[in-house]
Amino acid sequence: MTTALQAIGLTKTFGSGGGAVRALDDFSLDIPRGGVFGVLGPNGAGKSTLFRLALGLIRPTSGEVRLLDAPAGDIGALRRIGSVIETPRFHPYLTARETLTMLATLSGVKDPQIGPWLERVGLAEAADRRTKGFSVGMKQRLGLAAALITRPEAVILDEPTSGMDPSGILEIRALIRELADRDGVTVILASHQLDEVQRVCNRVAFLSKGRLTAIEDLSQAQAQLRILATPQLAVLDILGKRGTVSGEAVLAAVTRAETPDLIRALASRGIDVVEARWVSGDLEQAYLFHTGS
Repeated sequence: MTTALQAIGLTKTFGSGGGAVRALDDFSLDIPRGGVFGVLGPNGAGKSTLFRLALGLIRPTSGEVRLLDAPAGDIGALRRIGSVIETPRFHPYLTARETLTMLATLSGVKDPQIGPWLERVGLAEAADRRTKGFSVGMKQRLGLAAALITRPEAVILDEPTSGMDPSGILEIRALIRELADRDGVTVILASHQLDEVQRVCNRVAFLSKGRLTAIEDLSQAQAQLRILATPQLAVLDILGKRGTVSGEAVLAAVTRAETPDLIRALASRGIDVVEARWVSGDLEQAYLFHTGS
């Protein structure tokens, strides 16, 4: 399978001498085309540096990075890529519609469908407002529209829901899945929102201190039922091998269909259930383990 992004022995050092910082350290990764691929890690792990190198915005100290099977910075590949790296900035005196019109013209896009894209990112009502008054979340939405009007084969999104309220996060989450499932766009996503990643990504790579520590297939991850109840030993007795202790709670590896019977069984045994909710425990625990957080 051809790759959307490939890093081969990639190293990037900023500064020199004793103050040098190695953002990526002999880093290698293959991100296949298709679906949504997550890149996870704490601040300073090297996520944004990887994206900037792939887009040709900065040069590697050593190693190689390729985008859509072409060398970093290749004009032909860049025309097939959309990206939002950190918080986008726009000319403050232009409206959202004028901004996209200008960018589409510079990119040589014919019939860019500006109105429909503003609708898809939730900016239809603000289409003719100057970007000077846009909030951080609105700028993120406009950045997404700017990345997508060229109808790219792949998009790189670095914290695309930064500054958005919960409803905005839900809208962008749905858009990301729609891009992958309906439009066939490969989405490479970096986010600190683990719930967001759990819901939209097919696979994830974990980065720590400039190195790749693991890759996991989220289709194999199973949500767990977090039960806060006393006594814990009685809960574990009912669950058997499908229950594990996590702090004050018990994590139950059960299906949603089994949940009503489980709750009734706990109540019949006189167990006081304070809380029972679904959590994406697998990804959270994997993140903490693979990043050393």
